[in-house]
Amino acid sequence: GHYISVDTSYEGEKAVLSSPDLYSEEWSCVRLIYQIATTSDTSPDPARLNLYVRREGESFDRLLWSAKEPSDSWLIASLDLVNSTKKYKLVLEGEMGQDKSTSIAVFEIKITPGYCIECDFEENHLCGYANRWNPNVNWFVGGGNIRNSQSILPKDHTLNSALGHYMYVDSVYVKHFQEVAQLISPKTMAPISGCLSFYYQLKQESSIVFTVYLRDTSGFYEEIWKTDSALSADWALAEVDFNAPYPMEVIFEVAFNSAKGGYVALDDISFSPVYCSNQTGTPFNPANAGCNFEEDLCNFYQDHKDGPGWSRVKVKRNVYRAGDHTTGFGYYLMANTKFTSQPGYIGRLYGPTLPGNLQFCLRFYYALYGFFKMSGTLAVYIFEENHVVQEKIWSVLDSPKGVWTQAEISFKKPMPCKVVFVSWCKSFWDCGLVALDDVSLSLGSCQAADLLLPSPGECTFEKDECVFTQKKRGRGSWHRKRGPTPTSYTGPKGDHTTGVGYYMYIEASNMVYGQRAYLVSRSLRGISGKQCLTFFYHMYGAGTGLLSVYLKKEGDEEEIPLWRRTGEQSISWLRGLIEYESDTNYQIIFEAIRGVSIRSDTAIDDILFQAGPCLEVEEIQFSSGYPDSLNEIEY
Repeated sequence: GHYISVDTSYEGEKAVLSSPDLYSEEWSCVRLIYQIATTSDTSPDPARLNLYVRREGESFDRLLWSAKEPSDSWLIASLDLVNSTKKYKLVLEGEMGQDKSTSIAVFEIKITPGYCIECDFEENHLCGYANRWNPNVNWFVGGGNIRNSQSILPKDHTLNSALGHYMYVDSVYVKHFQEVAQLISPKTMAPISGCLSFYYQLKQESSIVFTVYLRDTSGFYEEIWKTDSALSADWALAEVDFNAPYPMEVIFEVAFNSAKGGYVALDDISFSPVYCSNQTGTPFNPANAGCNFEEDLCNFYQDHKDGPGWSRVKVKRNVYRAGDHTTGFGYYLMANTKFTSQPGYIGRLYGPTLPGNLQFCLRFYYALYGFFKMSGTLAVYIFEENHVVQEKIWSVLDSPKGVWTQAEISFKKPMPCKVVFVSWCKSFWDCGLVALDDVSLSLGSCQAADLLLPSPGECTFEKDECVFTQKKRGRGSWHRKRGPTPTSYTGPKGDHTTGVGYYMYIEASNMVYGQRAYLVSRSLRGISGKQCLTFFYHMYGAGTGLLSVYLKKEGDEEEIPLWRRTGEQSISWLRGLIEYESDTNYQIIFEAIRGVSIRSDTAIDDILFQAGPCLEVEEIQFSSGYPDSLNEIEY
């Protein structure tokens, strides 16, 4: 057959292949048979193959999958495509990297209705199912009139004939006690829950254990089904409730006790998004377990025995004390405020009940002020429901003072449990302030979440400048930086994303008064309807100049001003919101102008483009100067 491969004569360019308009009202599975071949062992900048979905009405392509591992054979990738009413295109992108000897080839791309974990084993790619090789016992393809080993089945289940295929594992070659054969499904790439069903036959002289497991990306196994020891001389149907909120593999495992064990055959794995048992329980929504404290405490609460440990506070924009993490001028929680700081005092904040046996990732932001000894001033415990067991899963070690720092913790408990934030004040001289904001919970471990593909239209500057490039005019340029800026009394102490990551800023000491620096996005696809741009900006320093955002439509000379701030604004990162429309291709430009002194380091971070109108409205799009009360603090 034929395959298509990337032409290597163009250096540093990307090869892009796009599909015609596609529709899939039903859930479908994209199967891609590909190979990345290279002669060199390691390359600092390896070749990559990326697959994007380009949905109608979205400015950004969504990265579905990416691979860079070289191999000497064809590999298969199976990717779930969630059903959607919109037209879309699939876009394949080959990046050659630095290595001249690499080739990227695609042999087949096929979209079939249904879920990627479904399979009837009639096609030779086996739907991306793979046997984990074992010297003695393995899963083989049976049927199709092949002369198999002794335990041959007369018919498969799909076609109910000798020509159909199934998977089987036979005990003939068992050498050791308890050897296992594993058949591993493709990884689920989108959250699914429902009923997994399959047909199996089992013939045994001595005991066979046939088990089905789920395995998550951190390698944790969970048994979901096991045969009862009864024989089944004919195809028997097995159904099992299946819940994969984060990427998982299904593993069919057979263990034999002896060489006269018999065999197990498997066919027609299918999935339905409705649970097999008539369990109707609403799936757990992790959004209900988070809070940004803007309106209230959400589902968090305090034990009244402890007294009012945590209070919701708000700081007006000022140049002395940082505001909250969500917007820079909203609410956050504070413990050990002046009313409560007696020595030995403890403040506990309880989260809502979380279901057991699920992997969670907890993220939150904290900031500490005025402690001599930081360690142990804030800790996170897990309370199991009976409140007998409590386990400390995190405590602060050391962090820059007054910077909102992100913490991430993965945990999984067999029983329902609660997360508890505990702050304590050990002695009168050692009581500082502990601030907490933007608590969020997601399913899956934090490491798995970091491997997930970034959401389109988001730029945190952690790895690179994303869709933005410099437009050089003179010496003014934006720099990517972590930590504080070199000049005191200006610029941020840390970034907005994690507190220890990267942001973009202008270094005023390298620029002259009135000099401009431009950060320009690449051309973005125009769509009809409103769009919302969110970003965070930092304008602290007595000499701060201007920060403006412009929209430049393709073909227009004029840049349309969307937003502007002049002069010092706050010691905090503040959130900017801009609603705009453009049905033609366009660029977004961030322009910073250096102010009167070197204390005018202006920074930006966490830019997010979203389709649809902004959910909140920013009061003023164009403003200047100081708020009247730059140093009032409200409790």
